[in-house]
Amino acid sequence: MEWHISDAQSLRIIDQEIGEHAFSPSEYEIVRRVIYATADFEYKSLIHFSDQALQSGAAALAARTTIIVDLPMAQVGITPSIQATFANPVYCSMDALTRPQKGKSRAAWGIETLAKRYPEGIFVIGSSHTALATLVDLIEEDQVRPALVVGTPAGFLDVDVLKARLQDTLIPHIRINGRKGSAVVATAILNGLIDLAWQAYGREAQQMG
Repeated sequence: MEWHISDAQSLRIIDQEIGEHAFSPSEYEIVRRVIYATADFEYKSLIHFSDQALQSGAAALAARTTIIVDLPMAQVGITPSIQATFANPVYCSMDALTRPQKGKSRAAWGIETLAKRYPEGIFVIGSSHTALATLVDLIEEDQVRPALVVGTPAGFLDVDVLKARLQDTLIPHIRINGRKGSAVVATAILNGLIDLAWQAYGREAQQMG
């Protein structure tokens, strides 16, 4: 991402106000992007990176692993960064051609279809609680093993339980604990990771391309 002068000024304010933290430099780059996108410093205490989340996600991006998102807003948010760097395929659950199924949302049914097609993909679940629940079910059943899961849906009904289940899977993931979250947060996380991966692997990817 190309930062403009106003962006840099905002990032300086975040750096001044965020206070002490235990994030690694790479994690902090993503945390401040989330705060920049939301103007909400509470995300400092809500965001959680599993072991190897950034390493696994960056390596998967560099390998041009397929990215699956729950809703179009996330797809629109990450596509420019992806097209300018690794050019991974990006598929949206809402576009998956699937037969309707009672008891599941369209996003959840689409995620199930795409997860079975790309079991080691990068999954970005920004808004749909039911899509994340479906993905966690598939992980727990050993049907899929994603390279990375970004899970940031907001909600009131059992969201904490769902995010705890995601933590217990031991799959590399970045999640937002508690009730907060959104596609904006998921987009900020993945765009930050794309930048970090491009810094680490970009020259190599260009040489391969």
